[in-house]
Amino acid sequence: MSEEVVVLGENVSKIYGSGETRVTALDAVSVKIQRGEMVAVMGPSGSGKTTFLNCLSGLDSISKGRVELEGRNIHDLDDRAKSEFRAKRTGFVFQSYNLLPVLSAVENVEMPLLVSGVPLKESRARALAMLADLGLSDRATHRPSELSGGQQQRVSIARALVARPAIVWADEPTGNLDEESAGQVTGLLRRLNRDQLQTIVIVTHSPEMASLCDRTLQMQDGRIVE
Repeated sequence: MSEEVVVLGENVSKIYGSGETRVTALDAVSVKIQRGEMVAVMGPSGSGKTTFLNCLSGLDSISKGRVELEGRNIHDLDDRAKSEFRAKRTGFVFQSYNLLPVLSAVENVEMPLLVSGVPLKESRARALAMLADLGLSDRATHRPSELSGGQQQRVSIARALVARPAIVWADEPTGNLDEESAGQVTGLLRRLNRDQLQTIVIVTHSPEMASLCDRTLQMQDGRIVE
Protein backbone atom coordinates (compact mmCIF):
# COMPACT_ATOMS: atom_id res chain seq x y z
CA MET A 1 0.00 0.00 0.00
CA SER A 2 1.26 3.48 -0.86
CA GLU A 3 1.95 6.05 1.85
CA GLU A 4 0.31 8.66 -0.38
CA VAL A 5 -2.72 10.29 1.25
CA VAL A 6 -5.56 10.47 -1.30
CA VAL A 7 -8.40 11.50 1.01
CA LEU A 8 -7.69 14.25 3.52
CA GLY A 9 -10.34 15.82 5.73
CA GLU A 10 -9.41 18.56 8.21
CA ASN A 11 -11.96 19.73 10.80
CA VAL A 12 -14.84 19.06 8.43
CA SER A 13 -18.25 20.16 9.74
CA LYS A 14 -21.69 20.02 8.18
CA ILE A 15 -24.48 22.04 9.79
CA TYR A 16 -28.10 21.99 8.68
CA GLY A 17 -30.56 24.74 9.56
CA SER A 18 -30.02 27.57 12.03
CA GLY A 19 -31.18 28.72 15.43
CA GLU A 20 -33.37 26.18 17.21
CA THR A 21 -33.51 23.93 14.12
CA ARG A 22 -29.70 23.84 13.79
CA VAL A 23 -28.32 20.28 13.50
CA THR A 24 -24.59 19.46 13.43
CA ALA A 25 -24.41 16.36 11.23
CA LEU A 26 -20.59 16.36 11.09
CA ASP A 27 -18.59 17.86 13.94
CA ALA A 28 -14.98 18.84 13.12
CA VAL A 29 -14.03 15.49 11.60
CA SER A 30 -10.41 14.94 10.55
CA VAL A 31 -9.26 11.86 8.62
CA LYS A 32 -6.46 10.62 6.35
CA ILE A 33 -6.92 7.71 3.95
CA GLN A 34 -4.01 6.36 1.93
CA ARG A 35 -3.98 5.16 -1.66
CA GLY A 36 -5.03 1.53 -1.86
CA GLU A 37 -6.73 1.45 1.55
CA MET A 38 -10.15 -0.13 2.01
CA VAL A 39 -11.86 1.62 4.92
CA ALA A 40 -15.20 0.85 6.58
CA VAL A 41 -17.28 3.58 8.22
CA MET A 42 -19.62 2.24 10.90
CA GLY A 43 -21.91 3.60 13.60
CA PRO A 44 -25.57 3.74 14.62
CA SER A 45 -28.25 5.31 12.40
CA GLY A 46 -27.98 9.09 12.53
CA SER A 47 -24.31 9.04 13.54
CA GLY A 48 -23.24 10.95 10.41
CA LYS A 49 -21.89 8.12 8.25
CA THR A 50 -23.63 9.07 4.99
CA THR A 51 -23.00 12.79 5.59
CA PHE A 52 -19.32 11.94 6.09
CA LEU A 53 -19.24 10.10 2.76
CA ASN A 54 -21.18 12.80 0.88
CA CYS A 55 -19.05 15.66 2.24
CA LEU A 56 -15.70 13.96 1.67
CA SER A 57 -16.63 12.84 -1.85
CA GLY A 58 -17.85 16.30 -2.87
CA LEU A 59 -21.46 15.21 -3.39
CA ASP A 60 -22.51 17.62 -0.63
CA SER A 61 -21.13 21.00 0.47
CA ILE A 62 -19.39 21.49 3.82
CA SER A 63 -19.98 24.20 6.43
CA LYS A 64 -16.40 24.38 7.72
CA GLY A 65 -13.04 22.70 7.17
CA ARG A 66 -11.11 21.40 4.22
CA VAL A 67 -11.29 18.31 2.01
CA GLU A 68 -8.53 17.28 -0.40
CA LEU A 69 -8.85 14.41 -2.87
CA GLU A 70 -5.56 13.50 -4.56
CA GLY A 71 -4.17 16.83 -3.36
CA ARG A 72 -7.01 18.97 -4.77
CA ASN A 73 -9.28 21.00 -2.52
CA ILE A 74 -12.55 19.56 -3.82
CA HIS A 75 -14.75 22.28 -2.31
CA ASP A 76 -12.74 25.07 -3.95
CA LEU A 77 -13.74 23.79 -7.41
CA ASP A 78 -16.72 25.26 -9.23
CA ASP A 79 -19.65 22.92 -9.96
CA ARG A 80 -18.44 22.01 -13.45
CA ALA A 81 -14.87 21.25 -12.37
CA LYS A 82 -16.15 19.30 -9.35
CA SER A 83 -18.47 17.20 -11.55
CA GLU A 84 -15.64 16.55 -14.00
CA PHE A 85 -13.29 15.49 -11.19
CA ARG A 86 -15.93 13.16 -9.73
CA ALA A 87 -16.61 11.62 -13.15
CA LYS A 88 -12.93 10.94 -13.92
CA ARG A 89 -11.37 10.19 -10.53
CA THR A 90 -14.15 8.75 -8.36
CA GLY A 91 -16.85 6.08 -8.51
CA PHE A 92 -20.04 5.68 -6.46
CA VAL A 93 -21.95 2.59 -5.34
CA PHE A 94 -25.24 3.10 -3.51
CA GLN A 95 -27.68 0.86 -1.66
CA SER A 96 -30.29 1.64 -4.31
CA TYR A 97 -28.69 0.51 -7.54
CA ASN A 98 -29.65 3.65 -9.53
CA LEU A 99 -29.55 1.79 -12.85
CA LEU A 100 -31.42 3.30 -15.80
CA PRO A 101 -34.33 0.90 -16.40
CA VAL A 102 -34.52 1.44 -20.18
CA LEU A 103 -30.86 0.52 -20.72
CA SER A 104 -29.26 -2.92 -20.76
CA ALA A 105 -26.56 -3.86 -18.26
CA VAL A 106 -23.74 -3.09 -20.69
CA GLU A 107 -25.33 0.24 -21.66
CA ASN A 108 -25.59 1.22 -17.97
CA VAL A 109 -21.94 0.30 -17.38
CA GLU A 110 -20.55 2.15 -20.41
CA MET A 111 -22.43 5.38 -19.56
CA PRO A 112 -19.65 6.99 -17.42
CA LEU A 113 -17.12 6.32 -20.19
CA LEU A 114 -19.30 7.89 -22.87
CA VAL A 115 -19.93 10.93 -20.62
CA SER A 116 -16.14 11.27 -20.21
CA GLY A 117 -15.65 11.27 -23.99
CA VAL A 118 -14.37 7.72 -24.50
CA PRO A 119 -15.31 6.50 -28.04
CA LEU A 120 -18.30 4.15 -28.24
CA LYS A 121 -16.32 1.13 -29.47
CA GLU A 122 -13.78 1.38 -26.63
CA SER A 123 -16.52 2.10 -24.08
CA ARG A 124 -18.45 -1.00 -25.12
CA ALA A 125 -15.34 -3.20 -25.01
CA ARG A 126 -14.36 -1.96 -21.52
CA ALA A 127 -17.92 -2.33 -20.23
CA LEU A 128 -18.16 -5.92 -21.50
CA ALA A 129 -14.77 -6.76 -19.97
CA MET A 130 -15.86 -5.32 -16.62
CA LEU A 131 -19.10 -7.33 -16.67
CA ALA A 132 -17.12 -10.46 -17.53
CA ASP A 133 -14.82 -9.80 -14.57
CA LEU A 134 -17.90 -9.73 -12.32
CA GLY A 135 -19.36 -12.92 -13.77
CA LEU A 136 -22.11 -11.16 -15.71
CA SER A 137 -21.20 -11.82 -19.36
CA ASP A 138 -24.44 -13.71 -19.89
CA ARG A 139 -26.46 -10.77 -18.50
CA ALA A 140 -24.92 -7.98 -20.60
CA THR A 141 -28.00 -7.44 -22.77
CA HIS A 142 -30.53 -7.81 -19.93
CA ARG A 143 -32.33 -4.78 -18.49
CA PRO A 144 -32.34 -4.19 -14.71
CA SER A 145 -35.86 -5.61 -14.32
CA GLU A 146 -34.55 -8.92 -15.66
CA LEU A 147 -31.75 -9.15 -13.07
CA SER A 148 -31.72 -10.23 -9.42
CA GLY A 149 -30.81 -7.75 -6.69
CA GLY A 150 -27.29 -9.15 -6.43
CA GLN A 151 -26.84 -8.95 -10.20
CA GLN A 152 -28.10 -5.36 -10.28
CA GLN A 153 -25.65 -4.40 -7.53
CA ARG A 154 -22.78 -6.03 -9.44
CA VAL A 155 -23.80 -4.03 -12.53
CA SER A 156 -23.76 -0.85 -10.43
CA ILE A 157 -20.28 -1.78 -9.15
CA ALA A 158 -19.13 -2.39 -12.72
CA ARG A 159 -20.44 1.07 -13.65
CA ALA A 160 -18.62 2.63 -10.68
CA LEU A 161 -15.32 0.94 -11.52
CA VAL A 162 -15.26 0.90 -15.33
CA ALA A 163 -13.52 4.29 -15.59
CA ARG A 164 -10.80 2.99 -13.23
CA PRO A 165 -11.38 5.68 -10.59
CA ALA A 166 -8.78 6.39 -7.93
CA ILE A 167 -11.40 6.49 -5.16
CA VAL A 168 -14.60 4.46 -4.82
CA TRP A 169 -17.29 5.59 -2.37
CA ALA A 170 -19.87 2.98 -1.34
CA ASP A 171 -22.92 3.71 0.82
CA GLU A 172 -24.44 0.51 2.27
CA PRO A 173 -23.68 -1.45 -0.94
CA THR A 174 -25.02 -4.72 0.49
CA GLY A 175 -27.95 -3.23 2.40
CA ASN A 176 -30.63 -4.57 0.03
CA LEU A 177 -29.03 -7.97 -0.64
CA ASP A 178 -29.51 -11.45 0.77
CA GLU A 179 -26.61 -13.00 2.66
CA GLU A 180 -25.15 -14.90 -0.30
CA SER A 181 -25.29 -11.92 -2.67
CA ALA A 182 -23.89 -9.64 0.06
CA GLY A 183 -20.95 -12.01 0.51
CA GLN A 184 -20.25 -12.00 -3.23
CA VAL A 185 -20.33 -8.20 -3.42
CA THR A 186 -18.11 -7.82 -0.33
CA GLY A 187 -15.53 -10.27 -1.67
CA LEU A 188 -15.65 -8.60 -5.06
CA LEU A 189 -14.90 -5.13 -3.66
CA ARG A 190 -11.96 -6.54 -1.67
CA ARG A 191 -10.57 -8.32 -4.75
CA LEU A 192 -10.87 -5.24 -6.95
CA ASN A 193 -9.27 -3.15 -4.21
CA ARG A 194 -6.28 -5.52 -4.07
CA ASP A 195 -5.96 -6.07 -7.83
CA GLN A 196 -6.30 -2.44 -8.90
CA LEU A 197 -5.09 -0.63 -5.75
CA GLN A 198 -8.21 1.50 -5.71
CA THR A 199 -9.01 3.34 -2.50
CA ILE A 200 -12.45 2.24 -1.29
CA VAL A 201 -14.47 3.92 1.47
CA ILE A 202 -17.55 1.93 2.55
CA VAL A 203 -20.38 3.02 4.83
CA THR A 204 -21.76 -0.22 6.23
CA HIS A 205 -23.72 -1.84 9.05
CA SER A 206 -22.17 -5.20 8.19
CA PRO A 207 -19.48 -6.53 10.57
CA GLU A 208 -18.58 -9.08 7.86
CA MET A 209 -17.79 -6.33 5.37
CA ALA A 210 -15.91 -4.28 7.97
CA SER A 211 -13.80 -7.33 8.89
CA LEU A 212 -12.49 -7.48 5.32
CA CYS A 213 -11.42 -3.83 5.35
CA ASP A 214 -7.98 -2.57 6.38
CA ARG A 215 -9.51 -0.52 9.20
CA THR A 216 -12.82 0.76 10.52
CA LEU A 217 -13.79 4.32 11.44
CA GLN A 218 -16.45 4.23 14.16
CA MET A 219 -18.78 7.23 14.16
CA GLN A 220 -21.12 8.62 16.80
CA ASP A 221 -22.93 11.99 16.95
CA GLY A 222 -21.13 13.32 13.88
CA ARG A 223 -17.64 12.48 15.15
CA ILE A 224 -15.11 9.71 14.63
CA VAL A 225 -14.83 8.13 18.06
CA GLU A 226 -12.28 5.41 17.24
